[in-house]
Parts: sequence; C-alpha cells; structure tokens
Amino acid sequence: MKDYEALSRKHFDHQAAEYDARDTVYYSREGKISCRDIAAQLKAVPYEALLDVGCGTGFLIDLLARQRPARYAGLDLSPEMIRMAEGKQIQGAEFIVGPADRLPFPDASFDIVTCSQSFHHYPYPDKAMAEALRVLKPGGLYILSDTGIGGVGGWIDNHILFRLARSGDCHTTNRRGIARMMEKAGFTVTESRQIRAMIYTVTGKKGAIRT
Repeated sequence: MKDYEALSRKHFDHQAAEYDARDTVYYSREGKISCRDIAAQLKAVPYEALLDVGCGTGFLIDLLARQRPARYAGLDLSPEMIRMAEGKQIQGAEFIVGPADRLPFPDASFDIVTCSQSFHHYPYPDKAMAEALRVLKPGGLYILSDTGIGGVGGWIDNHILFRLARSGDCHTTNRRGIARMMEKAGFTVTESRQIRAMIYTVTGKKGAIRT
C-alpha cells in the first residue's frame, strides 16, 4: 500500500505558501467554497469548542473566529499548512500537526467537528470518522464537506487514477456514500446536499451516550 500520509504531507506542504493568496487554482478554490459554506451554516449555531480536521492554513477557523469567540483547534498532516495557520495568530485557536484517524484530544472535547475538502485524502476514512465521533460531546455536530463521485467514475478514481497519483488522494464517494458512512459510525444524518458540481456537505449529530 502506498504511504498516503507521506504523499499528502508533501503535496500540501508544497501548496501552503500560496493557498490563501490564490483563489483561482483548483486546490484552494474548492476548499474555500466549502469553508465559506460551513461558516454560513454555523453563523447562528451556539458552541464553545470546535475542531477543524484537515484545517490547512486555518482558513475556516479564521472565518469562524471572526463570527464567534470560542475555543478552536485545527489539525492537519502538513507542518507547512500548520505554520501558515499559526502565523495568523487567531484569537482562541491552537493548531496541531497530526493525522485525522488518531486525534490527540480526549473524548467528548468538542461541540462541533468540521472537515472540509480533505476527507478523500484519508487512508482510513472509517477510523477518521470514528475519531470525530469520539471527540464530540453527546449531541455534538459533525460537518463534512468534500468533493467526489460515486458509481463507475468513483470506481475508476479509487482503483486506477488514485493508485497512479502522487498527491495523496486515495478514495472518493458521493454524498450518499458519506451519509452511509456517518450512519454506520453512529451519527444521525440531519442534512445532505450539494453546493455546486462535485462539492457537497453532509451533516450529522452524535446521539446521547448509550447506557
């Protein structure tokens, strides 16, 4: 199996310096669309602590911190992306280098977990989703926005194109596939919608702790 984490780290380290400066290239344009959409969704939602997984340069956390003071944490595999995020000196935010499937936070630490345009880079997506569930408080909100396709196109991407790529992309699915993964992990899916072509958001809530 390819080392997808190493490929993703190299890929995003290379993009970090230009990510915020350029809105026209594919790798920043799609991500910023998702971040702005998530920020709009959360404008009227109360929360005290939020984690952004695959936070990149902290673009989403910067938007959110301008809307609402809270405790923010951003995690990304790329040290260069984290360096750019820390340079913004966002009030109430900490940024950590780490993988999505091994979150360095205690259980029930956050009211909201977000993940924007990075899920298709995770070699263990089920583990990443289980980790999001673990660190959420009971009733907490998980918002995942990604780009991808299902069906024949998704099979070609997953079994041919991504195996040849050197960018760290490793799997894709559509919003229905993401919703099924959320439900299997233990979330109740509350919303699933397409923002524009090949960009979608799926929102789920963690249920109360079963006793």
